Amino acid sequence: MTEIDCASAKTILLVEDDDVVRQLTAEVLGEFGYRVVALRDGHNALEQLRSEQHFDLLMSDIGLPGMDGRELVEAARQLRPTLPVLFASGYYERELLEEVRARDSAAATDSIVKPYDFKLLAQRLSELAG
Repeated sequence: MTEIDCASAKTILLVEDDDVVRQLTAEVLGEFGYRVVALRDGHNALEQLRSEQHFDLLMSDIGLPGMDGRELVEAARQLRPTLPVLFASGYYERELLEEVRARDSAAATDSIVKPYDFKLLAQRLSELAG
């Protein structure tokens, strides 16, 4: 687990199985002023979501091993129904995004394509997490 602590920052739960992408993304999010808890898989992310830890946003890769990003969000919605989600993928997942939004109208959901345009990433995070 990687944690970047920024005073009075919003907290993002980042789930990414690629070590390099996870570390780079956590570093960039920290530079944006977010506090980041970065994990490799959905099962560990659910453990965090079951804890008392406050999260302002879940940012998850779609193609995770074992439990994929969609399954993670379905389980996360049972624990935290209004937690905003930003999906990340190497592909534009329009159908997936529309499906998740249709089921989860109470929570903001968006997606971003990897490799990230960091200005666009900052904008999406700001819109979703405030």
